[in-house]
Amino acid sequence: MPLIYLNNAATSWPKPESVKAVLAESVALPVFGSGRTTGTQGIDYVSLAREKAASLFGTDAEKIVFTQNATDSLNIIISGFLAKNTGCHAVATALDHNSVLRPLFEHSRAGRVRADIADFENGHVSPDTIADLLRPDTKLVVMSHASNVLGSLQDVRAVSEILADKGIFFVVDGAQTAGHCEVSVDKIGCDAFVFTGHKALLGVAGTGGFYLRDADSVAPTRFGGTGSRSSELYQPDEMPDKFECGTQNVTGLAALAEGISSVQSLGVSAIHAQAKQQIGYLVRRLQEAENIRIHYETPEVPVLSFNIDGLSCEDVGFILSRKYGIVTRTGLHCAPLVHEKIDGGTGSVRISLSCFTTDEECRTAADAVLEIAKNAASRINSA
Repeated sequence: MPLIYLNNAATSWPKPESVKAVLAESVALPVFGSGRTTGTQGIDYVSLAREKAASLFGTDAEKIVFTQNATDSLNIIISGFLAKNTGCHAVATALDHNSVLRPLFEHSRAGRVRADIADFENGHVSPDTIADLLRPDTKLVVMSHASNVLGSLQDVRAVSEILADKGIFFVVDGAQTAGHCEVSVDKIGCDAFVFTGHKALLGVAGTGGFYLRDADSVAPTRFGGTGSRSSELYQPDEMPDKFECGTQNVTGLAALAEGISSVQSLGVSAIHAQAKQQIGYLVRRLQEAENIRIHYETPEVPVLSFNIDGLSCEDVGFILSRKYGIVTRTGLHCAPLVHEKIDGGTGSVRISLSCFTTDEECRTAADAVLEIAKNAASRINSA
C-alpha cells in the first residue's frame, strides 16, 4: 500500500533530494565556523543558513538566532523577556500552541507574570479583543500567526499597529506560516518572529530560530562558549551570540539552508496557491457528508481539522492509517484551548499538506474519509 503522508503541520515529508544531499555533504566535510577552527576546508553552514533565513523574512542576518525548534525559541524569548520585566501583564490567545501557553502559565504560577487569554470566533482572534485585554502594566503579547488546528491566518499586522505606540513587546509564532506564506517581519511590525525548520521550510528536526528586532529587549537564558569575546566571563551582548552558545546543529542548519533555498526556488506564492487549491478541494469534498464536522472551512494555510459523528478522532485516524495508508494526526495537537471550544476537548483528525502533496493524494484522502463517514452513518442508522 503506498504511503500518503498528510501530517506536514507536525513535520514535513518528503524532504527535497537536495536537502538529503546537503545533509550527507555536511557530515562528510569538517565543521567550519568563525572563531571555532583554523580550518578552511569546510563550509560555514551556520552563516549560510542565517543569510538564507534573513532573506526569507526580509531582515538582516545578525537579527536571526538559531535554536532547536519553535518551542525552544518561544521559551527563550518569553523567559528572557520576563527576566527583564518581572511582574508584568501579558496577553496570549486561545489559538496558541502549548509552546506559548505552558511557558506563560509556568511563569504565572511562579508569580513572574499575570496572563490573560484572548478568545477567538470563527477561527480568528479579533485585534479588538486583544486591545480590550490590554492594561497599563501590559508589556507582552504573544500570538500564533496561523492556527495549527484550524489553519486560520491571523491579522498580526493589525495587532502590531494597536501595540506600536504602547511600548508592548509583540511576539508572533510563525511555526505554521514560515514557508507557506510570504513573511516580512518589517511589514508585520513584530518585535520577534519565531520559526521552525522541520515543517514548511523543508529542513530536519532539531532546527529553528527567531528574528529579534532589538537584542536589549530580551535577556539571555543560556550561557556558554560562543567563539567570541572568550576572555569575558559574561555572555556577549551582541546578536546572535547573546542567545547562541555551544556547538550548533551544523548538519541540521546545512539542511535548513538548503530547505529554504528549495522554498525560494519553488516560490512561496506558488506554494501558497497550490495549498489553497488543494485544501479548498478537500473542504468541498468533505462537505458532501452531513456527518463530517469541519471545524474551519476556509483555511488560509493547508491545515484541515474534522470529526466524524459516531467515531472518535483516534478511530478515524487508525482506519485511515491501517486501511488506506494515509498518515494524519489525531488528538489535541498541543493546542488544548482551541479544542475546548471546537469539540469539547475530545480532539480532532488533522490533515495537513506540503508543497509535495499531489492532487491525486488529496482525491484519495477525500474518498477515504467519505467512505469512513458513510460506513459510520450506516452503523448509526441500523442500530
